[in-house]
Amino acid sequence: MKFKQSEKLYTKGLENLVGAVNSPVRAFASVGGNPLFIDKAKGSKIKDVDGNKYIDMVLSYGPMILGHRHKRVEKAISKALKKGYSFGASTNAEIKLAKIVCDAFPGMDKVRFVNSGTEAVLSAIRLARAHTGNDKIVKFSGCYHGHMDAMLVAAGSGLATLSLPGSKGVPSQAVENTLIAEYNNLESVEKHFSEHKDIAAVILEPVTGNMGVVQPSQEFIHGLRKLTKENGVLLICDEVMTGFRSKFGGAQELLGIEADITCLGKVIGGGFPVGAYGARNEIMENVAPLGGMYQAGTLSGNPIAMAAGISTLSELKRQNPYEKFEKIAEKIASILTSAASKYGVDITVNKFGSMINPFFAKEEITNFTEAQKCDTEKFAVFFWEMIKHGVFLPPSQFESWFLCSALSSKDLENFEVAVDAAMKKVSEIK
Repeated sequence: MKFKQSEKLYTKGLENLVGAVNSPVRAFASVGGNPLFIDKAKGSKIKDVDGNKYIDMVLSYGPMILGHRHKRVEKAISKALKKGYSFGASTNAEIKLAKIVCDAFPGMDKVRFVNSGTEAVLSAIRLARAHTGNDKIVKFSGCYHGHMDAMLVAAGSGLATLSLPGSKGVPSQAVENTLIAEYNNLESVEKHFSEHKDIAAVILEPVTGNMGVVQPSQEFIHGLRKLTKENGVLLICDEVMTGFRSKFGGAQELLGIEADITCLGKVIGGGFPVGAYGARNEIMENVAPLGGMYQAGTLSGNPIAMAAGISTLSELKRQNPYEKFEKIAEKIASILTSAASKYGVDITVNKFGSMINPFFAKEEITNFTEAQKCDTEKFAVFFWEMIKHGVFLPPSQFESWFLCSALSSKDLENFEVAVDAAMKKVSEIK
């Protein structure tokens, strides 16, 4: 397999793009080598500029749940394009998509569309502060909530350590109201509650996707919901990644909880830049023009993006592929563990709905500290061998893989062949 054109574009891109990319994970820094440049995609496949074709398990990091260029979605987008690209005014499509989203989430009366997951989180945190009158936010290490200043925080060497900026350019004042807890550790949250009486919200990915796929224990997630209610603190579920991926609605419903504010993105835009935050009326009525919490966006509710979202969710509801996803995820987990056992490679596989990934580690992974102990060198070898055998994966041990409803039995056969070759290569590492 040759990557000559990708290498040429990478070199050319370095001149006017930062690192030749527009998002750091695309740089392949954690797996080595140069990034691949993609030319086109259809269904479950994606093709790079060198003509190499792959089974796509990145799927634009989640949005392409139906596969690429689904005919009903393409038709809806084409129809919307003929009417105009952007109006800076309200359209009927916004109302339609809002109805679909709110109906899918119990406890969500109103939603506000924005343009990204980061913007949804930023707005949800501002809303929580406006509603409660408090400033502090509890977040969990390993949960990613976009690149806003207050969420780019490192916990330090221990849970009691003061929050420190996790990026240059983030002033210490920007994170002084952000408290770090450990995912799946309720005591770490209780400690913050005992020390601070001005907490506005706790924010988490109900099932994580940015330290790999990690599910909460029932004790943790139900204890967290009980704790927040008892202390008058809002619970924000960041379902930008999990929304509509495990059921038609959110992961929180499957987990048996209900968030006060939910953040969404990815699938609800069908591949276009869409984010959203929603809650019950008493909370959302704080948002302008009904209330004093200001948030706006010229391109929010863009008619093309709304058309893509409506058609994607409508088709998703029609297909109802969630049982199929569970079976495919089980098959993939079996393929991974069988090949690993065959070649004496230590892995553990985590999954939830249509999200899955292996960790190159012996022990079960339940939080970010455990995830960081994984063998990233082995993952890098595994990644490139999978690429060479026609499977496109996220270039990071700590990113979820995604499934789409366009995956075929032939794709899974080819995936199994690729995994066998990749695990054999990993086993040769001394």
